Amino acid sequence: MNAQTENLLLEGAAGAIEARRDLPEGAPRGIAVIAHPHPLFGGTMDNKVVQTLARAFVQCGWGAVRFNFRGVGASAGVHDAGQGELDDLLAVVRQVAPQGPLALAGFSFGAFVTSHALAALWPQRELQHAVLVGTAASRFQVAPVPPEAHLRTLVVHGEQDDTVPLADVLDWARPQTLPVTVVPGGGHFFHGQLALLKNLVVRHLQSAV
Repeated sequence: MNAQTENLLLEGAAGAIEARRDLPEGAPRGIAVIAHPHPLFGGTMDNKVVQTLARAFVQCGWGAVRFNFRGVGASAGVHDAGQGELDDLLAVVRQVAPQGPLALAGFSFGAFVTSHALAALWPQRELQHAVLVGTAASRFQVAPVPPEAHLRTLVVHGEQDDTVPLADVLDWARPQTLPVTVVPGGGHFFHGQLALLKNLVVRHLQSAV
């Protein structure tokens, strides 16, 4: 992402996990772990939305760690429809943020996996922020956000997302009374609107409790 990007090789249940870490100037406020879109459709940690999320966290003083799910890039293993990928995400958290302030973020398939990581981690440790973008609610069983985490969670979706219809995300969010921030005219990949997406995340990080 920039000259300060650090390449990491972590360990997961399927073997090596390829990752990259970006740090802000000065001591980070915490670590954000960011999950990428569907591995079988070209999703990697270098996806533009994933990098946009990383930039937003770094701008707000957080360290940002992106990683490749199993079977992507230099990460060992094969695609596991979400369960193995959840194990990957939790393994990354254990190694890069074993304690201290933690945030989770994900895009599309990565938001689905992040929702389950949030549900798994919330009873064990407090998470400062969660950011779910283009949440793949039409394709996977996205976990509900713990009620106590609602004020710390930002859900962003494009109005004209033709990969995951906005209506499906609203159907997931409605029973939880979980707000969804809708980007007018936005598609799944937020083409031409990445700066707006970044600003929405920055505003959330600066204002969340």
